[in-house]
Amino acid sequence: MTTITGMFMARVAVTIIMTITGMIIMGTITTDTTTMTTAMGTDRTITTTITTTMATSMAPAASMTDPALYRLMAWLSPAYPVGAFSYSHGLEWLVESGAVRNAATLAAWLEDVLAFGAGRNDAIFFCAAYRAAGDSTKLRDIAELAAAFAPAAERRLETCAQGSAFSAVTRKTWRSPALEQLDAGDESLPYPVAVATAAADHGIDLTTALHAYLQAFGANLVSAGVRLIPLGHTDGQIVLTRLEGPVARAAEAALPHTLDDLGGAAVLTDIAAMKHETQYTRLFRS
Repeated sequence: MTTITGMFMARVAVTIIMTITGMIIMGTITTDTTTMTTAMGTDRTITTTITTTMATSMAPAASMTDPALYRLMAWLSPAYPVGAFSYSHGLEWLVESGAVRNAATLAAWLEDVLAFGAGRNDAIFFCAAYRAAGDSTKLRDIAELAAAFAPAAERRLETCAQGSAFSAVTRKTWRSPALEQLDAGDESLPYPVAVATAAADHGIDLTTALHAYLQAFGANLVSAGVRLIPLGHTDGQIVLTRLEGPVARAAEAALPHTLDDLGGAAVLTDIAAMKHETQYTRLFRS
């Protein structure tokens, strides 16, 4: 009886091992070949190894349940009350002038903004502020420079009003000692500086936080384009998918940069922001 039971258990174990081996070959799960070979020595070892391997392969990724990730998504959600929906970054004038008129031209404009314009500089300011978190003097200097870098009154309003709103809400809800020290009550705290400071305070990885910030930046302007051109929602999502690469490249390029690398070449975008100040009919604040 013992022999029959042992044979049965061995066959079951071998069957399970073959199944897992097939899953490994197909790329469904991964495990160590040496461990699997050694485990075949006894029925008990086989059972233990199989159970552990399957439990590990089925466990959710730790990063997906990280509270820091939840906070980052909450902060950059359209539901976070910073008023991002009311700004177009000069896009409203570009649409009126005919420079941006469809999904292709909207995507091209956004790619330029990320590579050569405010997207690039915001990313550099973001990195600088993140690394200076905890040093209130450095943070204030970075915030002042970021505000001064806005090429037009409405662009300054866009970044500072959002940053100050973000700071006010975050200090009352999620808390951020570094933001408390900045005291943005005068609405002069640029948005990338505010978000980066909070991210550093909460231990969110710089690369992840920067990538998410730039994605939210692009997504908000895609939303403005959908309303202004106008575009269908599917076309808007097509533009957003096209920004995946430019967002990743902008984030990667900014990481090694310092404030000495600030600068841009998106001159027409700056002019658009200035033209918007005197535009006859307007839906957006910038």
